[in-house]
Amino acid sequence: MTSAVTDAERVATIKAAIRAESERVRARWGFLRHQDAIGAAIMALSVAGMIASGWAYAAGAIPWWVCIPMSAIFASFIHELEHDLIHTLYFRKNPIAYHLMMALCWITRPSTVSPWVRRRLHLHHHKYSGTESDLEERAITNGERWGLRRLLMTGDHMLAVLLRQRMMHDTVKAFIKAQQPTSREEVQMLIKEQRRGFVPLSLLHYAIWYGFLGYHAVALGFAAAGTPLATSAFMNVIDTIVVVWLAPNVLRVFCLHFVSSNMHYYGDIDTNNIVQQCQVLNPWWLWPAQLFCFNFGATHAIHHFVVNQPFYVRQLTARAAHRVMRDNGVRFNDYGVFGRANRWGALEAATPKTATA
Repeated sequence: MTSAVTDAERVATIKAAIRAESERVRARWGFLRHQDAIGAAIMALSVAGMIASGWAYAAGAIPWWVCIPMSAIFASFIHELEHDLIHTLYFRKNPIAYHLMMALCWITRPSTVSPWVRRRLHLHHHKYSGTESDLEERAITNGERWGLRRLLMTGDHMLAVLLRQRMMHDTVKAFIKAQQPTSREEVQMLIKEQRRGFVPLSLLHYAIWYGFLGYHAVALGFAAAGTPLATSAFMNVIDTIVVVWLAPNVLRVFCLHFVSSNMHYYGDIDTNNIVQQCQVLNPWWLWPAQLFCFNFGATHAIHHFVVNQPFYVRQLTARAAHRVMRDNGVRFNDYGVFGRANRWGALEAATPKTATA
């Protein structure tokens, strides 16, 4: 990657190879042309799977430690569907079906930002990946030094904001500026959009989650003192809600954010050079996390080159894609990012590049 022309040629080579493999896979498996039906079927099966595992737990058929990971896996499919929906890969001409699927994505994954708000954030991420205005990735700790603080923020959106209020304020400002608002009213609209992103489901999730954690911390203290609290019917309900609805997403979000925030580069990259935006992060020891984010670390870099592949097609093209990506400068398993705070080069030499339109 010694010149801009060479970088452009490498990107073009990778894109062409991925698209060719995608066409080969689609030609081999004719049913893949029924994209809307496949998306709807995956959604229906995933929602049904979450309901069934929750019902089995409530009925006493399975323990919590089976229900939570089982539901988290179903929720990971739904996350991939949301990502595809953001890129309008399903029901492009059927707004009712499209928005119904978007709503189901949020209902089943209440800890996340509204998918309608995330759509703008994610499309911006593709345009300005790794810059100060990349609000989607900065929100999940990309660019932070590793330590206990980042670990706590990785799986908790609220802590990610509360522990970095000044940084998040500056990132939101950079994000809004990059949207090129043409009036004060448009700026206010963008600010309100960000504030509405957590209303109402995300706020409900965190109110119940923090209440659950707080109650059980107090109960543990009383039990240690030899005066255990009496069983509460209300808390029994809350415990069930946490196991079947909230905890699966806490597990899924932590795994996804850990993988995603460590595979994206930040600060000292040429954001127009897709080769520098992501690495492929797929070591054997990361498989427990990959299980709950649908092999994100191995496949998301492919998406940065070709965005119009459904997630299941991306999985089918991964082996061929990895060959051409490795040959053209995409990094694989660059563990140094953990010490470089996601910088491409040395942390001390890195200067974040503010996105400009």
